[in-house]
Amino acid sequence: MEAVGRKYSLNFKQFKSIKMIKFLKALFGFGPKINYAELVRTGALLMDVRTKREFQDGHINGSINIPLKTLNDQLSKLNKSKPVITCCASGSRSAVAKRILKSAGFSEVYNGGAWHSLQYKIRKTKSN
Repeated sequence: MEAVGRKYSLNFKQFKSIKMIKFLKALFGFGPKINYAELVRTGALLMDVRTKREFQDGHINGSINIPLKTLNDQLSKLNKSKPVITCCASGSRSAVAKRILKSAGFSEVYNGGAWHSLQYKIRKTKSN
């Protein structure tokens, strides 16, 4: 075993795999556990980016509805210094919304994923 003094390096394929894993984790909200209930308690904005019809069919109490298609037009109405938690039906549109907000200068943005799941996380953490 000649491991001492030997340099390890990643080839391009391994590097791409690691980047893809990081991308998927970020896209679907895997990573460090976030206390969404605490964020909401301290004033984070809950933003549901589903369509108006989807929002009317059910949503988290206290959330606002800004459909993803209209988000760019609504950016000037939002406070960039306030934390934002995005949600949607599955987590895909909320991931896109997070990227839009981050690129527009919002400093603290979280992809809450599916609204049903986020609602459960907020309630579960509040009751503990």
